[in-house]
Amino acid sequence: MSVQDDQIPAAPASPPRRGFLGATLATGFALAVRPVAASTITTDSVGLTAGAITIAVNGGDMPAYRARPATGQGPLPVVIVVQEVFGVHEHIQDVCRRLAKLGYLAIAPELYFRQGDPRKYPEVADLLKNIVSQVPDEQVLSDVDATVNYAVANGGDPARLALTGFCWGGRIAWLYAAHNPRMKAIAVWYGQVLQPSTANSPKSPLDLVAQMKVPVIAFYGGKDQGITQENVGKMRAAMDAAGKSFELHVYPEAGHGFNADYRPSYNAEAATDAWQRMLGWFHKYGV
Repeated sequence: MSVQDDQIPAAPASPPRRGFLGATLATGFALAVRPVAASTITTDSVGLTAGAITIAVNGGDMPAYRARPATGQGPLPVVIVVQEVFGVHEHIQDVCRRLAKLGYLAIAPELYFRQGDPRKYPEVADLLKNIVSQVPDEQVLSDVDATVNYAVANGGDPARLALTGFCWGGRIAWLYAAHNPRMKAIAVWYGQVLQPSTANSPKSPLDLVAQMKVPVIAFYGGKDQGITQENVGKMRAAMDAAGKSFELHVYPEAGHGFNADYRPSYNAEAATDAWQRMLGWFHKYGV
């Protein structure tokens, strides 16, 4: 199974509103990715405070998953984790626990919560049509702002803020680098850099290079069928020409979703190298 950001269709004129999650987050994996692969990594919560929280945002209380060390001196460095196309399902929750084991306060907001439950769609095409295409970029950026504010108000260090995003969230990570100068570092995992403009997603990351305010490290697969090497090259050239602080790494033998250890797309060598580079990037900028 391959999931590409550029498969997202244009939104209808009057999207339905289906507030559903309330104050909870489900456990487990989204239906669209089952059965999960034997390579799935499971990180325990020993020594952590981990579980569902809510964050006040426009339109209600947004569910989120938080993981942090259970003990130790604060304030803690913060990493906001922006979900894949499948929402804050088990893999994204596990990423938060991995970061918490390293001493971070990690929070993954459920950014589709107004539109519906991505875990319940067995077909990716239906998920993209009925939920993902309905989510406005402006709303997402505002919700991530609220998540950052929550983190700072609840044990996070305002001087040590980072963000990472995967797949759909990788594109959001690029957008956020142009949006919030409070962040010290951002890591993009195979996020689309150029896609057709829609009412809900009017700008591509490539359109916003001049506005980038945060150092970015980005990771792409050389065999990605949805994010072409031509477009990755355009992003690299534009960031270079604009004099931005960034690194862009391409793993020739990896495809899209190479960090998704629960899926056949997983490439352990690329994922391990990119994870260490991400941590090094955060440390370089004091997070």
